[in-house]
Amino acid sequence: MFGKILIANRGEIACRVIRTARKLGVRTVAVYSDADAKALHVEMADEAVHIGPSPVGESYLRGDRIVAAALATGAEAIHPGYGFLSENPDFVDQVTAAGLVFIGPSAASIRAMGLKDAAKRLMEAAGVPVVPGYHGEAQEIVLLASKAREIGYPVLIKARAGGGGKGMRRVDHPDDFSEALSGARREAKAAFGDDRVLVEKYVDKPRHIECQVFGDNFGNAVHLFERDCSA
Repeated sequence: MFGKILIANRGEIACRVIRTARKLGVRTVAVYSDADAKALHVEMADEAVHIGPSPVGESYLRGDRIVAAALATGAEAIHPGYGFLSENPDFVDQVTAAGLVFIGPSAASIRAMGLKDAAKRLMEAAGVPVVPGYHGEAQEIVLLASKAREIGYPVLIKARAGGGGKGMRRVDHPDDFSEALSGARREAKAAFGDDRVLVEKYVDKPRHIECQVFGDNFGNAVHLFERDCSA
């Protein structure tokens, strides 16, 4: 059990982690930007460290500042919450290189499944059906627009590092593709520090079914069956 952890997030998720840590007798360190100086998670934590100005690209996406805050306060581990750097394998490497523990998947696991394009390539290699689309490395606008035409409209532009619906745009007509792509990239860059995207065939009235699996560092794993997240 850790004696002190740093939560590299804000808002509701940071508050939930702090409450759980308190029940376990673990001290907590919050981080905050200028905009969140008086936020609830800052008040709830045992300690709080300012990590930069309001834009997330200069605060919550600055892995170097977060690691420095953890080291300065004597935290033993970093809990990423969700969003921001939680699925960034380079941040995981940065945390472990500093001698800290990342409370979450390994960098290798994130590289395999955390990024949507890598996850789709892995599924294709395993023979698992995936939604038709383009998830290659090349990101030129002309190429992406061409791929969208090949896929057939409507299409969905999705941030490769995204989550929570951020960096996503539905496009119904070729004339709207360029503007939608620019918007998706801006949003993805601001939220995740990565503006690369993939393009998929838009699926009308989909079902969102998750199979959740938890594992630890000792080879133990358990699955929680299926979860319908469609609603």
